[in-house]
Amino acid sequence: MKEFTGFSTGINLGGWLSQYSRFDHTHFKTFIDESDISRIASWGMDHVRLPVDYPLLEDDAEPFHYLESGFEYIDHCIEWCRKHQLNLILDIHRAPGYSFNALGESDLFSQPAQQQRFISLWETLARRYAGVRQPEVVFELLNEVVLADSRPWNDLALRLIETIRSIDPLHWIMVGGNKNNAISTLKEIPIFNDPNIVYTFHFYEPLPFTHQKAAWVPSLSRFDHNYDFPSPASGLGDFLKRYPEYRTDQNMESYIDCMMDKGDLEKRMQDAVDFIQKTGKPVYCGEFGVIDLAPMSGRINWNRDFIGLLIQNKIGRAYWSYKEMDFGIVDTNGRVVNEGLLKTICQQ
Repeated sequence: MKEFTGFSTGINLGGWLSQYSRFDHTHFKTFIDESDISRIASWGMDHVRLPVDYPLLEDDAEPFHYLESGFEYIDHCIEWCRKHQLNLILDIHRAPGYSFNALGESDLFSQPAQQQRFISLWETLARRYAGVRQPEVVFELLNEVVLADSRPWNDLALRLIETIRSIDPLHWIMVGGNKNNAISTLKEIPIFNDPNIVYTFHFYEPLPFTHQKAAWVPSLSRFDHNYDFPSPASGLGDFLKRYPEYRTDQNMESYIDCMMDKGDLEKRMQDAVDFIQKTGKPVYCGEFGVIDLAPMSGRINWNRDFIGLLIQNKIGRAYWSYKEMDFGIVDTNGRVVNEGLLKTICQQ
């Protein structure tokens, strides 16, 4: 297996060039700057994952018209990373015709014109960054695909890989599976005939703990229950009996009688362990974390146990997220929310 080095301990820069509240250049110029990159490096991390939404790079009113102002933010981040000796994962978080959090509006997989826009966007990115060797840059094709069947994504991923490789034969390319990069769908990703592919998953299990009271998860918002970690998923079964309409929300019924502890995490991690053993390919965890509505003791315990399993299995990772975004290590003013949590996330 080719070593996927330089990406062992990282953090996401969510909310900056992706999932921003509005398209605002003042926000893009101030939410993250060089001092943040310097700080992340000072914590002993070796990389950042940079989510980018395509409207920053391409004008919807003029498809295939690319915005130099947007590319410059990526350029700045690469330069800061070079200066402070961090590597970088360039993640297209939202593509033309696709967003993981607006599935009803997504037509990337049904419209050839949207697919061509996406392929051309990656062609443009590959040409721009093919020559970058310091920092090491990884091209992550698309964040959190959600489809009834993995085949349309697998087919498009192959086309994207072929496009990038026609320009750049060397950079690592990162590919995730279906169902929001679920660890259980790693096995549905084809093993591409390319030595520089890394396979990625996201991990927020068990959801009743990591996303407790989350406003965007209807069942857990209605449940309105605090869990520590470790703890049993007490009360969830009774709640779903009272409100059966939530049983299928995020497969919530599967967590009834779950003991949320390190043993449960280890069982859920087995899909990644099996994938590595079967394929010999590198695997990476691009997102993980616990919502800030959870007790801090539980957040620390969960991250300690999960990161310990990643280290044990030699899987690199990036915590979600650096600033704000309901999971942040620092608040709006840049203050560390808890030194114990930071130390846990930076463990080697």
